[in-house]
Amino acid sequence: MVPTERPVVHKVLLVDDDDAVRDMMMLTLEGYGFEVIAATNVTDALRHIATESFDVLVTDLHMPNPGDGFTVVTAMRHSQPDALTLLVSGYPDVQSAMGAILLEADEIMVKPFDVRKLVDLIREKMLNRKPVVRLEKQRVAAILDRCIASVVADWLARAKESSELSHLSLSDDERTGHLSKLVRDLVVRLSKPSATTKDSDAVFSEAAVAHGKLRYQQGYTPAMLVHESRILQVTLFGTLQSNLTLLDFSLLLPDVMTIADEVDAQLTQSMDSYMNTMRNAAAA
Repeated sequence: MVPTERPVVHKVLLVDDDDAVRDMMMLTLEGYGFEVIAATNVTDALRHIATESFDVLVTDLHMPNPGDGFTVVTAMRHSQPDALTLLVSGYPDVQSAMGAILLEADEIMVKPFDVRKLVDLIREKMLNRKPVVRLEKQRVAAILDRCIASVVADWLARAKESSELSHLSLSDDERTGHLSKLVRDLVVRLSKPSATTKDSDAVFSEAAVAHGKLRYQQGYTPAMLVHESRILQVTLFGTLQSNLTLLDFSLLLPDVMTIADEVDAQLTQSMDSYMNTMRNAAAA
């Protein structure tokens, strides 16, 4: 007897809080030979992802809160990056939103659709799927250290577009001031383990003091100092978003809190230096 080739059975995690839709999709997928594990909510889905291995994830976007499916996709991408991830939504504009959030789902299907098309899509993508190259995760400090030049360039572009800052006639070097040194101080602080429970672990920054004095000499106002600091925070977080696939998410929240605290501390020191310089100039 010639042995027959057994079809490949793909294990699917199906996540949907609508009982009727979930049951219909489950029966159809099983009818086409898939092994299906169903979850009714995000908590249930995360439990399955943590304890079982899957080839495919099919998840609804709203369960019932907007964006619940994003949580499931993110968890699967980080826990089982080789799994095919498919996001289902009843909102036609979800594709543009998905691009903005950078969740890297393999495909987005907009309701209503024929479940047989979902079957064909899974088979096609699994047939042509290649193993995901696992990238080494990095701390925020490592990413910002590598991207200091691009942070400064991005900040400069934003500052030039700001009517609050661009009215001063300054060269690019004059406009960036001590920015690269301020970012370097931030990287140094992020690289240190947080060993205290104080409201702030910020330390004295010579760059921040020099920056405040420079800004007074350049004709900045205190409001302009605050505005450029806000631009710096936006730029830093934009850099992290651009490197989302490399981030170590287990340490992201404390690092983000440190960024906010350090930038605020640098602004305070720059502002104090600015005011001292102004008082000395008035007394001279």
